[in-house]
Amino acid sequence: MTDVPYTHGHHESVLRSHRWRTAANSAGYLLPHLRSGLAVLDVGCGPGNITADLADRVAPGAVVGVDAAEAIVAAAAAEWGTAARPGLRFEVGDVYRLGYEDGTFDVVHAHQVLQHLADPVAALVEMRRVCRSGGLVAVRDADYPAMTYFPPNPRLDRSQALYVALSGVLGTHCDAGRRLLSWARSAGFSEVTPSASVWCFATPEERAWWGGLWADRVTSSDLADQLVDGRLATPGDLEAGAEGWREWAAAPDGWFAVLHGEVLCRP
Repeated sequence: MTDVPYTHGHHESVLRSHRWRTAANSAGYLLPHLRSGLAVLDVGCGPGNITADLADRVAPGAVVGVDAAEAIVAAAAAEWGTAARPGLRFEVGDVYRLGYEDGTFDVVHAHQVLQHLADPVAALVEMRRVCRSGGLVAVRDADYPAMTYFPPNPRLDRSQALYVALSGVLGTHCDAGRRLLSWARSAGFSEVTPSASVWCFATPEERAWWGGLWADRVTSSDLADQLVDGRLATPGDLEAGAEGWREWAAAPDGWFAVLHGEVLCRP
């Protein structure tokens, strides 16, 4: 699916976040355009939670989730590919070379995918190719430098800065959310509707969950390995970042907002 290493990998702390995602909390901008019978491709489907939600909303339409990680595809198929969703299937795929004929799908969806690619415009061109005339390509990506939180925490500041630095080394786009409109225009779409939305984590339960998974991610996932292997951080730096996440999560007035850019694109 990607031409560079996936920044996060598939550590449990990463999947903990991916499995929380639903069509409601991650694809609200697309939902009013869905209806029964549509054919949908979910690019970079991961564990398939959003994919299964989309399948429920367009049933009996055919829905395909594709991802580059074979083990993740197999797990998604085992969890969601049941008789209750006969139109849903999962396949290994490459966003630059999707194995489908031109104009196969009514909707092509990608959530948090373009930020991890070296050439997001080429990916959008390929997504446009497999989308039918009059259909929609729907893309949503976070914007890491625009994330904001309270109270101030220098350790958390440093942890976030390390993520931005790694993105620069890999040649990916941690600020993808703000670039989606530009990329979609460059990919040749005839009509692009941009929007934005946020995730907000502020209750004690939300802070414990979000801060906890990021404390684990910055010390135990592929993200941690790449930071150390690339000599951007030491294990001590990563543990300090994890402590920053834990401090933020414990703050009674802690608040974290994740800004996302979104585009609905017509071929």
